[in-house]
Formats: sequence, structure tokens, C-alpha cells
Amino acid sequence: MTLVVPGATQRAAHSTAPERPTWLPAWPVASVLALYPLWWALGLGVLIFPIMAVPMLVLLLRRRAAGRPLRLPPGFGWWALFLAAVVISIAALGADPAGTVVEHASDRLVAVVYRLCMYASLTVLLVYTGNLTEAELPRRRLVKLLGWLFVVTVAGGLLGLVAGRFEFTSPVEWLLPGSVRGKGFVQSLVHPYAAQIMDLVGGEKPRPAAPWGYTNTWGNNFCLLMGWLVVAAWATRRAGTKLLAVLCLAVAIVPAVVSLNRGLWIGIGVVVCYVAARYVLMGRLWIIGAVTLAAAGLVLALLATPLGDVVDARLDNGKSNGVRSFLVDRALDGFVDSPIIGYGSTRNTIGGRNSITVGESSGCERCGNFTVGGNGQLWQLMYAHGSVGTVAYLAFFGYGLWRFRRDRTGIGIAGSAAIVSSFAAMLWYNAIPTPLAFMFLAYALLWRNHLEGDAHAR
Repeated sequence: MTLVVPGATQRAAHSTAPERPTWLPAWPVASVLALYPLWWALGLGVLIFPIMAVPMLVLLLRRRAAGRPLRLPPGFGWWALFLAAVVISIAALGADPAGTVVEHASDRLVAVVYRLCMYASLTVLLVYTGNLTEAELPRRRLVKLLGWLFVVTVAGGLLGLVAGRFEFTSPVEWLLPGSVRGKGFVQSLVHPYAAQIMDLVGGEKPRPAAPWGYTNTWGNNFCLLMGWLVVAAWATRRAGTKLLAVLCLAVAIVPAVVSLNRGLWIGIGVVVCYVAARYVLMGRLWIIGAVTLAAAGLVLALLATPLGDVVDARLDNGKSNGVRSFLVDRALDGFVDSPIIGYGSTRNTIGGRNSITVGESSGCERCGNFTVGGNGQLWQLMYAHGSVGTVAYLAFFGYGLWRFRRDRTGIGIAGSAAIVSSFAAMLWYNAIPTPLAFMFLAYALLWRNHLEGDAHAR
């Protein structure tokens, strides 16, 4: 039994004032998410994650030094093993597997350092977000921020459709030397553009990319974020907010279809089927009618508008199928040759899939020389980090799904649906950096939801 003396709370607050710096402020996480369009426009984009990881890490260490406990996410041992595998696999960076371009290990370090930096930064993001309390960053606010990013994704998709060739030189880009600024890799980091222009169905057409840099990343993030808009909208009593969310989802169909992104279409199906299955298991059979009605509306929209022709044209033109099959075969061959630690990074093939004479040049940095491990997170894990890294990566997220499987809240279902969709996306999308960031934030929400549930139970 605790004796409460009038005024003691106020005096205690004053007496503990020196401990206030050990609180974790929300701004490092909230500013990354709320202001992401600004970071993109400034040329920071994905670079904002390692930048903000610095104050996050300092605040975590300061809190730990003050004697306050630091929580690690459930299953973190698996993730620590994965990070160790990433570091250890660097030992094989100098190897030149058969059929790949011969390079010195130092020539491959830039990509390796970039990925390692992103893995480390996003790990800090996961731990920091998981250690925030409801008073510091309420789960509802974090859900709203993720829902906001879905709106940003849809807006970026529409921008890519109406102004596919829109691009500009960012402030960060202006500050870089010309010799650095012109590199393709650097351009992908600091140069904002609305869409990637590609010829997939006859003639060059814009495919939405803003603000995520690549069309495939745009599609991946679309699937990872769309559930949070629904959770955020349905958590409020405002009918207007719910209506706007429905309108946003309806409008999102247009860039989703015109993106010609088959992986996105499959991902949406995976999310919808998973959520429907969870609700059916909970006895809420009305979800079957809702999904059927939504599917009927989608089919009607495809039949009554030119969107249906776009889908037919994409399904009839599988230009990327051969390249993907070629790269999957090369990744599996590499995995067989170095099954434990992999090769430390991706490799460029000698030429293309039809000829070894096709390769990049000073005038075309992206011609030929396909990237083994660049066509899906699973293949990159196997090729670059071997069985140890692959198993550890999958085990971490798989453990999270199992650990939080009984969470029937909106956050529980949306968070697990995001992770499930990421497993499907591993076959054709890479996760570094923003998709992995959103997977981690989904994991953090599941983790915090679990902790809050335990606290209420006590």
C-alpha cells in the first residue's frame, strides 16, 4: 500500500527534475515521418534515417547511463545474429563468382557500407521507437504518421502520372562536386523525381516513384502503409475522416494500376486475404461480404475505365520475367558456391542474359551488367549473406509474427499484415531502406501493443 500525501506529487516532480533529460523525446521519429516530403525535396530522402539515428542513439545511451532500463524487441537475438552475418560476410567481398564482373574488393565497399549503415540506423530506429512510452509518443499518433505517409505515397503516385518527367536539383545535390553528383547511385539518393520512365507495354511511360526513389520501392511501401490509413481513420469518431480515407483508397487504385507494378498488385491481394482470414478466425464473417463488395467494385472500375486495358497490356508483356529468372538462377548458383556467409554484397553479371558483350559504359551506367541480388530481398540475403544471414533475418520477423499472433486489435492486424506482405515482396523487392524502416515500425507497434496489454492485465 502506498501512502499519498497532498502536494507530494508536485514536490516529487520538482525533486526528479534532473532526470528529465533521460526521457525519450518523440521528435526524432515523428520528424522523419511527418516531414518526409520535405526531406525528399531537400535531397536528404533516405539519408534522413542515418542522420536521425545519431540523436536517437545518443538519447538511448544517455538514458541507459542514467540507470533507466533499455528494452530490446522480442527475438532481437536473431536480428543481432543477422547483423553479425552481414559484417562477417564482408570477408568474401574480394571473391569473383563465375559469370560476374571482376572487381577489387575496395570497389564494392561503397554499396556494402551504405547497406551496413542503413541496417544499423534502422536498428536504432526500431529500438528507439520500441522504448518510447505512451506519454512520449502515443501509438495512435505513430499510426497516424504512418497513415499520413500512405497519403503521401498516393500523392506521389498521382504526381508521377500527371508530370512523369518532373524532377529538380535538390539543395543537397547542389552542394556536391560535379564528379560525385553525376554518379547514378548518388543521383538515386539526392535527386528528386516523380517517376521512372520505362518501356514495358509499348512506348515509354512514367511509373510512379515519388517520394521513394524507385517504382518498386513505391509499390512495396504502398502495401506496407495502406493498412495504417485504415486503422488511423477507424480509430476516430469523425465520419468525415473515414470518408476521406475511403476516397484516398479509391483514388489510390489509379496510380497502383498505372504503375504497371505486378508485385504491388500481388501485395495488395496478400494484405487483403490475410486481413480477411484474421477477421474470419475472429468470427467476424461480415468481412467476407466487405471484401466481395470491394472486389466487385474494383472489377467494375477496370471494365468501365481504361485501367482494365492497362492491366491486360501489362499481363501480356512480361519483359522483366526473363531477367528476373536469369538473376534468380545466378543468385541460387552463388548460394550453392558460398552457402554459409555468401559473398558480402551483390555482384554484376558479365553482360546480360542473352549476351556477354552487353555491358555498362560511361554513356550508359545502367546498361547490361545486371545486379545479382538486386531483384528481391530474399535473393540478396542468400547471395550476399549466405544461409546464416538469411535464416536470422527470416527468423526475426517470423518470430515477431508468432509472438504477436494473438493481438486482435487494429494495430495487431495491420502490423502483422505489413510483415506478411513483406515476406511475399521479398521475392521481387529489396527492403533497404524505407520498406525495412516501415517493417520495423510495424514490429515496434506490435511490441508496444503487447507491452501495453501486459501492463493493463497487471
